[in-house]
Amino acid sequence: MKAARDARSAAVVINAGSRRGAAHELAVDTMRKAGVPVSSVHHVRSGADLAGALDRVLADGHDLVVVGGGDGTVSYAAGRVAGTNVVLGVLPLGTANDFARTLEIPNNLADACAAVADGKVVDIDLGRANGEPFLNVASVGLSVAVTEALSPRLKRLLGPLAYGIATLRAYTGHKAFRARLEFPDGDHETMEFDNLLQVAVGNGRHYGGGNTVSPTAGIDDHTLDIYAILAGPLREHVSIARLLKDGSFIEHDRVYHLTSRAVRLVTEQPLPVNLDGEIATTTPTDFTVQRNAVHVVVPQSSTSALFDGPGAANWPPT
Repeated sequence: MKAARDARSAAVVINAGSRRGAAHELAVDTMRKAGVPVSSVHHVRSGADLAGALDRVLADGHDLVVVGGGDGTVSYAAGRVAGTNVVLGVLPLGTANDFARTLEIPNNLADACAAVADGKVVDIDLGRANGEPFLNVASVGLSVAVTEALSPRLKRLLGPLAYGIATLRAYTGHKAFRARLEFPDGDHETMEFDNLLQVAVGNGRHYGGGNTVSPTAGIDDHTLDIYAILAGPLREHVSIARLLKDGSFIEHDRVYHLTSRAVRLVTEQPLPVNLDGEIATTTPTDFTVQRNAVHVVVPQSSTSALFDGPGAANWPPT
């Protein structure tokens, strides 16, 4: 399939509980009028509903699945279609919509529908953390507390600004932690840290409502960007925060940054791991990258990824 109009049949799965999920009827109507062969529509409000809906649409043999929701919803769907010929379409209905930002999918719903109808198909990498999928970033430390502070009400009221408020709330109660980074491919020496604010592993380019993983990060480069931020005085963290948007924070004295295709994160006590805004596993965590794993419709103008052909050659691990 080179475009959505080439699909035999399309299913639409909408997270009606996402920030803009109420717009689903308009989205479905817009895509049908644009020529997308939508034959099945499912509205979900929970993770269990999402899993069941995806099971049904994949069993029904649709070759295009359009998912509307936030990054957590889209990441879960990407994990379900990874390694198959099913093409994923994306309607950014969440708060941050960082995956859509990475792929240059418009935030405007009508434009996003047009991108599904008129776009091209590319394949992208998928991150895995203990087997669980993530598209943007997986992290341990401060970001977990930020996720816990991000109430649905706060996101509905403030949109992306909610991330700043939640970060301030989380920072005041954050406790530093110890961790070890191991590299099973032997491309880096083991690293030990005694006093950390956060460890993050990036598969995509954007996270946290528009921050950049690193100046060179991409979702089609077959590598993971790993960074560790040391705990320290507030003024140091403020200086790091000012550099998050363009990714240049990785050059800060209190930040360690490197790239690899696999890394294992070990902490003294098991810590929760945030995968694209969802707490989905705990440490110790094995992070890997599944190359060219997911076929996605992107705008014709997008330069974020190419179509390289069959992927998922390194998943599941042998």
